[in-house]
Amino acid sequence: MTPPPSALARVLVVHGPNLNLLGTREPHIYGTATLAEVDADLRAAAARAGAQVECFQSNSEGDIVTRIQEARGRFDAIVINAAAYSHTSLAIRDAITAVALPCYEVHISNTQAREEWRRPSLLGAVCVARLEGFGTRGYRMALEATIDAVRERRG
Repeated sequence: MTPPPSALARVLVVHGPNLNLLGTREPHIYGTATLAEVDADLRAAAARAGAQVECFQSNSEGDIVTRIQEARGRFDAIVINAAAYSHTSLAIRDAITAVALPCYEVHISNTQAREEWRRPSLLGAVCVARLEGFGTRGYRMALEATIDAVRERRG
């Protein structure tokens, strides 16, 4: 039985810069799945779980900040792959803090096994968890954890 709409977990998925090039950008690192395929997988997983997901991608830091701010009151949680902004953006970090929604950080590659500058994350300290190195499956893993956490909070 599908829960009533008001009981659905609502999750915003945010994809940062260059993720629109998934499938063709360094497939040896990021795999061959396209962003459209990742988003379709997330929508299907959410539907199976009786949840709703909205996916958003931008190469612009300001657009990402605005979308996070707009999430307050509309979504229960956020899954974000801020890509390179994870390592540089205080603005995205501050937006996550300001909306006070649980946020899960995702990285397709294992940033700890890559260049030194990719290892620290400005977002990690304001996120519930950080999933990385699982390829695009990490998005689904984060979504499932998010949905479970929303349901636990609601009792």
